[in-house]
Amino acid sequence: MKKIASLLSVAVLAGVITLGAYKLFIEEPISQPKFTQNQPSSIPVYTPTTYTAAANSGIDFTDAAERTVNGVVHVSNKQEYRQPRNMMEFLRGGGQREGIVGAGSGVIISGDGFIITNNHVIAGASEIEVALNDNRKYTARLIGADEKADIALIKIDAEGDELPYIPFGDSDAAKIGEWVLAVGNPFNLTSTVTAGIISAKARDLDERDSNYQSFIQTDAAINPGNSGGALVNTYGELIGINTAITSQTGSYVGYAFAVPSNNARKIVEDIMQFGSVQKGILGVRGTSVKSLRPQDIEDLEIATTEGFYVGGVEFESGAEKAGIQSGDIIKRIDDIKINKFSDLSGYISSKRPDDVVQVYLLRENKEITVPVTLVKSITYDIERLGIQVKNASPKDLKKYKVKHGVIISDASPEMRRYGNIVGLIISEIDDEKVSNIEDAKSIISRKRNNETISIVFVDRDGERNRYIFEN
Repeated sequence: MKKIASLLSVAVLAGVITLGAYKLFIEEPISQPKFTQNQPSSIPVYTPTTYTAAANSGIDFTDAAERTVNGVVHVSNKQEYRQPRNMMEFLRGGGQREGIVGAGSGVIISGDGFIITNNHVIAGASEIEVALNDNRKYTARLIGADEKADIALIKIDAEGDELPYIPFGDSDAAKIGEWVLAVGNPFNLTSTVTAGIISAKARDLDERDSNYQSFIQTDAAINPGNSGGALVNTYGELIGINTAITSQTGSYVGYAFAVPSNNARKIVEDIMQFGSVQKGILGVRGTSVKSLRPQDIEDLEIATTEGFYVGGVEFESGAEKAGIQSGDIIKRIDDIKINKFSDLSGYISSKRPDDVVQVYLLRENKEITVPVTLVKSITYDIERLGIQVKNASPKDLKKYKVKHGVIISDASPEMRRYGNIVGLIISEIDDEKVSNIEDAKSIISRKRNNETISIVFVDRDGERNRYIFEN
């Protein structure tokens, strides 16, 4: 009996050793769900995918948030007007003072109190108030703005204190898929930080208008009140000024847009140095190759699927002087790949007149490089009329059967209601001959605001039409 018991013990011990060796060296481990304390053991804890991806990639948002949250301010726009309380006040212009308050965000860009915000945040303000993240409040003054780019520069005097500011990053170097933070004051909540990625670059929200845009698109949550706030990379560098959302509800639905920091920086530097924005002009018209019809691609014998097809070159532009021609396909400008007009306009908007850019293009399917010196803006805005004019080329004058005049290059929505006036020739203003935009400037500058203006238009049939514009 003892011998049998001894043999049985040896067999059991050998089985345990064999099973342990199998478990330790042979069997594949089975992954088990992890649970946090105080959670029912049957329900695994859900961790958001975005957090897991960021954590696994070694990205830490806390440092960038700490670097930037104090560099973003709350901007209040106060406007005053008189509200008539009776017919007498209505007729005489009296009434009770009323105030309108709009709100947005701004980004401190220097320790001495220069702040970038959106133009629409401060437009029409009689007083601008800035509140810092530590609740200190200052009255700001407007230094300058670019309405089309929707960028404004304001200044506060912080009584000798060095303010926290956000350094500029290189928006051209930002990559699609890169993590970013949006910092601002949505819904009047102070110092809110949201995270996302860059979804696209060089985005134009309306390619049919004449306000050429080149936004950074992000899926970081941006809501009303975020306008003018900061879009920063994980190093805490400013790569964009949050500006717009696309939404049917007025709130964030996944699409938000920011002015690239290189463009915003150039605008504020121009305002500080020159008092106005200096715009360098390349001077080409056209469309992306992928927008051409298959028949056009075949007829033009285009052997590439990418690039910007030059359909025309502006008179007296940098492109014309450098020899760029209709039919050329622009592939790259400096180190920036060009596929559509917003790629081109976005990069050129960061340049000034007399800057030289290297344009890499295809001409008859041969690669050539053309250095182009950008020229000054060759247009003049007649603000009272809501139109923009430029010098007419000899080809334009011949087409309209006139000897002199300027051509309308753009018009406000109000003026467009009267018909398609873009492309028409203005030959006379107040019975004075107009040969170029300098003539137009000279005549308009002598007009008082309450004076009428007489304009002679030449239509596409060569017919002269006179219109009287009253203030």
